[in-house]
Parts: sequence; C-alpha cells; structure tokens
Amino acid sequence: MRAKELREMGGRELDEKMLELKKELLKMRGQIAVGTVPKNPGQVKNLKRGIAQIMFIKQEKEAQPKGGQRVKA
Repeated sequence: MRAKELREMGGRELDEKMLELKKELLKMRGQIAVGTVPKNPGQVKNLKRGIAQIMFIKQEKEAQPKGGQRVKA
C-alpha cells in the first residue's frame, strides 16, 4: 500500500489496516517458528514496513495543527 493512499484514510481506517497487518505478521511468524517455509519470505519485510508507515502517518496527523497546515520538520 502506498503512503499517499494511507494519508487519505481516516484514523479508524488506519487502525483497522494496522490491526489486519499485525494479524497477518503474527500468522507468518507462527509459520516460521513451526518450521514451515512461508510462500513469500519477503512478505514479512513488507508487513513490517506497512505497519511502520501507518504508525508514522498517525504520528504525522496528530502533530498537525488544527488549521490544517503542515508542520515542516
């Protein structure tokens, strides 16, 4: 999922998407722990990246002033 698409989502949608990604990551980690080779080993990296992107965007939205202007870092 692209960052632009994530920024367009609301707070509740972001929470739901992050929960979905965390569940999928938990399932993949369980498969690895048991010794099963995942279908796509690179997917673990993508799931972690997606969770991190959502967390970053949520922080960005919380730091924005109420007027809607973006804060330059």
